[in-house]
Amino acid sequence: MSKAMGATHSSRWASGRYASSAAGPSASLSEEDLFPVPLEILEEIFLNLPPHQVVSVCRLVCCQWKEVADSESLWRERCRREGYHRRDTSKIPKDWRLFYFLCKRRRNLLKNPTGEEDMKNWQIVENGGDHWKVDEVMVPHPNESIQKNFVTSYRMCRKSQLIDLEAEGYNSSFMDHFQPAIRISDWYAPRWDCGSEYVICVELLDHRKKPVQMFAPDTVEFEQWNDQKWNQMTHVFQNYGPGVRYISFTHGGKDRQYWAGWYGIRITDSCVEICPALDT
Repeated sequence: MSKAMGATHSSRWASGRYASSAAGPSASLSEEDLFPVPLEILEEIFLNLPPHQVVSVCRLVCCQWKEVADSESLWRERCRREGYHRRDTSKIPKDWRLFYFLCKRRRNLLKNPTGEEDMKNWQIVENGGDHWKVDEVMVPHPNESIQKNFVTSYRMCRKSQLIDLEAEGYNSSFMDHFQPAIRISDWYAPRWDCGSEYVICVELLDHRKKPVQMFAPDTVEFEQWNDQKWNQMTHVFQNYGPGVRYISFTHGGKDRQYWAGWYGIRITDSCVEICPALDT
């Protein structure tokens, strides 16, 4: 019995059904060559495989596997199991697979956003007055885990980071084709006893580091004897066109009384992230 089965199996390969022909490349597996697997079982198998294998390997096997690997139900269920939820449940992603991978890779692309590592990873653009300083927060931040902030002095202080999207895993073809939402966020607060100013400029840059799109709102000014509360600056870049390869994030400020020391604007919890448009 075993010998007969072995002979049959060998003859199928020898007949050229799975072998390459002299005239061209290897023939691909047809549906009838594979053991039939119910779609729901195949989907469950894919749900337990690493997602990149499903996309780069499984979907190339045959039409049935490709259908399951590309199915909305597979990626919607993967999002559910891994806890990737829409903030606005009334909106449905056009592409659940894209939504899944954007959620999975979502993270803050800025390094040292709260000053826990002093000025590490930041390029000092302007260092006026008594220069930048890292200090404890004066009033509690909405995120209680944040205990430090950057503080400016009596002349303009600005610092910057340049984000290389390719190095962060977002290659040029992905950025050009999908143009995912780019969300920026920054928290800033004045001292109650000193007027101050806050500035921010975020640019999307091409491969030559030339601006494609820019967010640069007017300077925010605080008068002396203010409420000292934390404020959040946010912006979402969308439909910015092809060519974006870098993101330049620059912010800072100063005090308006020209007092020696660190009475200027306080900044912390800066963030740049690539995310689903539905989740911005």
